[in-house]
Amino acid sequence: MAEEQRSNIIDRSIAQEMRESFLGYAMSVIVSRALPDVRDGLKPVHRRILFSMNEMGMTPDKPYKKSARIVGDVIGKYHPHGDSAVYETMVRMSQDFSYRYPLIDGHGNFGSIDGDSAAAMRYTEARLSKIATELLRDINKDTIDFAPNYDENEKEPTVLPARFPNLLVNGAAGIAVGMATNIPPHNLGEVIDGILMLIENEQVTIPDLMQVVKGPDFPTAGQIMGRGGIYRAFETGRGSITLRANAEIVEEENGRHRIIVDEIPYQVNKSRLIERIAELVRDKRIDGITDLRDESDRNGMRIVIEMRRDVNPQVLLNNLYKQTALQTTFGINMLALVNGQPQVLNLKEMLTHYLDHQRVVIRRRTEFDLRRAEARAHILEGLRIALDHIDEIISLIRRSQTTEQARNGLMETFSLSYEQSQAILDMRLQRLTGLERDRIEAEYQELVKLIAELRAILADENKVLAIIKDELIEVRDKYDNPRRTEIMDSEDLLDIEDLIPEQEVCITLTHDGYIKRLPVSTYKSQRRGGRGILGAETKDDDYVQTLFVTNSHNYLLIFTNRGKVYRIKAFEVPEFSRTARGIPIINLIQIEQGESVKAVIPVREFKDDRFLFFATKQGIVKRTDLTAYENIRRGGLFAINIRQDDELIGVGLTDGTKDIILGTKFGMSIRFNEEDVRPMGRTATGVKGITLVENDQVIDMDLIDDGSHVLIVTSEGYGKRTPVDEYRPQTRGGKGLITLNVTDRNGHIVALKVVNEEHDLMIVTVSGVIIRLNVNGISTMSRNTQGVKLIRVENDEAVATVAKVDMEEPDDETEEDHEDLDLEVEETEVSEKPQSESDIESDLVDGDPEED
Repeated sequence: MAEEQRSNIIDRSIAQEMRESFLGYAMSVIVSRALPDVRDGLKPVHRRILFSMNEMGMTPDKPYKKSARIVGDVIGKYHPHGDSAVYETMVRMSQDFSYRYPLIDGHGNFGSIDGDSAAAMRYTEARLSKIATELLRDINKDTIDFAPNYDENEKEPTVLPARFPNLLVNGAAGIAVGMATNIPPHNLGEVIDGILMLIENEQVTIPDLMQVVKGPDFPTAGQIMGRGGIYRAFETGRGSITLRANAEIVEEENGRHRIIVDEIPYQVNKSRLIERIAELVRDKRIDGITDLRDESDRNGMRIVIEMRRDVNPQVLLNNLYKQTALQTTFGINMLALVNGQPQVLNLKEMLTHYLDHQRVVIRRRTEFDLRRAEARAHILEGLRIALDHIDEIISLIRRSQTTEQARNGLMETFSLSYEQSQAILDMRLQRLTGLERDRIEAEYQELVKLIAELRAILADENKVLAIIKDELIEVRDKYDNPRRTEIMDSEDLLDIEDLIPEQEVCITLTHDGYIKRLPVSTYKSQRRGGRGILGAETKDDDYVQTLFVTNSHNYLLIFTNRGKVYRIKAFEVPEFSRTARGIPIINLIQIEQGESVKAVIPVREFKDDRFLFFATKQGIVKRTDLTAYENIRRGGLFAINIRQDDELIGVGLTDGTKDIILGTKFGMSIRFNEEDVRPMGRTATGVKGITLVENDQVIDMDLIDDGSHVLIVTSEGYGKRTPVDEYRPQTRGGKGLITLNVTDRNGHIVALKVVNEEHDLMIVTVSGVIIRLNVNGISTMSRNTQGVKLIRVENDEAVATVAKVDMEEPDDETEEDHEDLDLEVEETEVSEKPQSESDIESDLVDGDPEED
């Protein structure tokens, strides 16, 4: 017994067993569950549902039957899986927002575009749709192969005749093992026109086919932005297209605007879309929406978005496109089974495989009709012989003792076949009338013609193609409807950048994140000590934090305190008047809660010999190639790894040879060459740039130019210029040099800028007042002085930020300018007891560089 048991044991490598078992499972999923057949565009479960309903007689001309009855028949005969899998498939085949041409006519609650589930199968009813009968047409004429079902008690089709190209018309989606398919639906008329074009010319190219097959046509309509993705998908079988909702901006009588959405992208859940918009409004990531309503009903979709009067509706709509599913990307992967093997197919290959299938269907149907016609003609030939010899045949039959004797007698006497003899014996006496004789003769002559015609079809490939062509035109004329999805020719649209003139613009950003753009010429140069002009109206708790100047066509790399970087074009920032607040920056970039902008770098192009130099509040610095930031996602990219107790304070664009200067809040600074910091990856943390005393922090960084000055501005409006030569280069990581004698009178340092005589200075207070000064008018002093008064600040405000801009030619002074310049300004140099050179040197500590 033990020896017999051992003989049944097979030694086998577990690796080999796992490999073969997994491959077997994977192929079973690929072939039997997840991927459609290229010929009829159906997966096995779809094919079994349609075949079962057809066998049960649930055709469009019959009453609806309970869905539970259909599901039970399918799982009992053909699909040995869960009833929910079959019913969910059946539900989707009936949804006019899922299928471009639904294959099941559902009666009852079959779900909604809001994501509502269908009612239980015991409540709903269904039958085949009219177009589904075209998939099953001629199935009983031996047009396709049948195979045993799972218990071999029934036969099921391996493919349907498919009188229209269902794979492209209704599309398919499925995830197999290690592969997936995602084929979008198309317009029936366009796809059939493509096949007709292929029939006329087998050498037709994909660009030629695209003249008639425009692109996907989704049941939920919408817009496809551009043809590039469509062409790539049709050419290679893979690609992606951008889908956009159909939204209209409507102006009301009261001057307000509203956005009405009546079409949304394919497979987007309307309820979740509305919830997403409401969430963005609640989190203040989109500003300006006052009301959001879903007015959809049985007549169609309608989402209404109302907004404030001061909101630019097109900007708001663009932000909705960027941040919600009003605009989505559909990834196309045209993978299907060809002879049981998964293949990625281009447009022409898919049409060719379908055409080859129709050739087989037409030939097999013709052969079936020919066999039946020949069999009937054979019987009629026997009946004609019987009618010609009716008296002898009647006499022979009367003499015969049994049916078999009579049949054999007929076969021997009149050289008839078994079938002919049996037909004569089965013939009723009424067939002997003269009228019946004429009918038999006429039927025989018709069959002779039909047989000749069928044989001619089988002998001529062109006749087969002509039949395919005629039947496709018949289906097209019967079921085609206009295209729903609009394809936007983005290549033909004007690029907005071409409409924007190149000019120097000034962009301001407030502490609360309001951004705006306006020409630099808006701000006229004034003398130091003036009151300035109001640069932006701010709320009580808001103030202008960042101000920079750039070209309107430059990229803006926007860096936040968390070390993330976003990218937009300068002209994408809306232009406002001098006193306007602007719009929230969250309308332009997907900045997260808690993020604030710390640096903006204008970039014309991303060159491989340029670097970005970073500095953080805790004195950490990093240098990275500019090309690492060329491709930035819509949601931003991490530019530097920031520690939990740190944040980014400045970023500079360098050529790899610059000296860097850092300034701290308590008046220290350090100058070192950027080559002291080796280039690092985009996600690196960096190395120590300066050693800080307790509670001190880095407030600014800049790049050194030969012959320039270091400009210092304090919170109380004091400032000065110091030649850069007084800042000797050191080793990074040290404590640095004293750059300003910080006292209660002049306040802590808020800005350190490297300037030259061609620069103007813009000083911004926390209340939004901006003054523009020429750098030449600011006194030059040594490092350890307190500076002179640059701008008069009230007791309850302070300097918030400083920006340097290129100097303009002075204009004639207006009365307003004179009014601002009539103020008396204190220009005396203020200094505490001067420090000796030895005292200064004692403040210098060159620490050892420390890499983190």
